[in-house]
Amino acid sequence: MTVEEISTIAWVVWAALILIFLVVEIFTLDFTFLMLGVASIGGVVAALVGVPWFFQLLIAGVLAVLLLFAVRPPLLRALRKGADETPSNVEALIGLRGTVSTAFSDGSGHVKLSNGDTWTSRAAGSAEDLPLGDKVVVVAIEGATAVVAPLERTN
Repeated sequence: MTVEEISTIAWVVWAALILIFLVVEIFTLDFTFLMLGVASIGGVVAALVGVPWFFQLLIAGVLAVLLLFAVRPPLLRALRKGADETPSNVEALIGLRGTVSTAFSDGSGHVKLSNGDTWTSRAAGSAEDLPLGDKVVVVAIEGATAVVAPLERTN
């Protein structure tokens, strides 16, 4: 293919890139590929005006850099503004109080947390035995085990 032939069909390549970038953006939702797609529109416009393909690449590249560093960050901040900052998953369990439901022996047992979950637990620090009904607080989660400390020690 000659350079002239490439220049005449360049708009098709740009249109395909726009479509690909938009499809990828649908799955990532990070605005990165959206910015690349918008920059590719600059390439399409340049191709339709008759600009040589290497200048089309330069125009699209400059637009992509500008959009990624000037437009994308404010869009991400606006999207995340007012987001719920309530801890969830493992983070929500840290600091939760509970009651020993199976007496600890060799530093491990079961704890019923205030949210109703029962967890396999181990005592924080040295392996100590916690009696049934003792009040504890979750200090860490290690895999599927809650690391707890007696409530008196944490106050």
